[in-house]
Amino acid sequence: MPAPRDQDLLVKAARLYYEEDRSQADVARILGLSRSNVSRMLTSARERGIVEVRINDPSGRDLALERRLEEHYGLRGARVADSAGPERGLTRAGDLGARWLVEQLTPGQRIGLSWGTTLQALVAQVPDDAGVADVEVVPLVGGLSSVDSAITGEELVRDLAARLGARMQRLHAPAVLTSAAGRDLLLDEPGIRDSLQAARGTDVALVGIGSTGRGSSAEIVEIPVLTAAERAAFEDAFPVGDMCARFFDAAGEPVAGPVDDRVIAVTLADLAAVPTVVGIAAGREKLPGVAGALRTGVLDVLVCDRALALALLP
Repeated sequence: MPAPRDQDLLVKAARLYYEEDRSQADVARILGLSRSNVSRMLTSARERGIVEVRINDPSGRDLALERRLEEHYGLRGARVADSAGPERGLTRAGDLGARWLVEQLTPGQRIGLSWGTTLQALVAQVPDDAGVADVEVVPLVGGLSSVDSAITGEELVRDLAARLGARMQRLHAPAVLTSAAGRDLLLDEPGIRDSLQAARGTDVALVGIGSTGRGSSAEIVEIPVLTAAERAAFEDAFPVGDMCARFFDAAGEPVAGPVDDRVIAVTLADLAAVPTVVGIAAGREKLPGVAGALRTGVLDVLVCDRALALALLP
């Protein structure tokens, strides 16, 4: 093997191997060396910085941020889209979420779905031929008549089931009622009761994460007919976000009371009992809601974009 000072020979071996795509046997023959010497030279070239290895992940993931999120929040998994711009972040987060789902699908699973724009982006990226045998898709929350129907639970359940070739169940009820009495009447209906029971038995729950006062999260609060005292009680609990129309505070504690008792959906406690819960969100503006969601102890996997991931980390 050449002396360490013989850098020219190391460079020549590296060019032959990496740039000209020669085999180590070819490099050894050209340089008049043994194959084992060439192997050691290539290792030395990397160690001395003559050769730098760079891996480009075509999926667009930020693996370093994923590891930091997993370690900081005790997650089983994370997917972070390495992208710039809010629209790009939303699309890429949806794509990574879809890839995660397709990779994890196994026969006999029941997949639960909430609703929201980021979850809509996930479903839209699931390929039509991604299905496996004997999969069922169920809603985790009722529909939201005052919100764009494309992002409501029933529409997303139907779309995902079609893409997977899966069975589906329906939850024929709104997500939020104007009164607690109306909610209780619907919960007495056998069909609704059975649908919620099926939702509690999901193997994988895919949930959008909302931030209070933004988008669909703002709509949830406007549907119930709240008195001034009830609205004040809700606001005094300082809710920061919601999953499945269930609000929580910055510490991840559920916000009970005059909004929660009008909701038809699984509870945060129900979600905590699901074997795998995947939260998905995009955009730095989702920081309060996602940070609170991570503190609920419900989430096992987080899918987000780079801007949100950076905001979540110290």
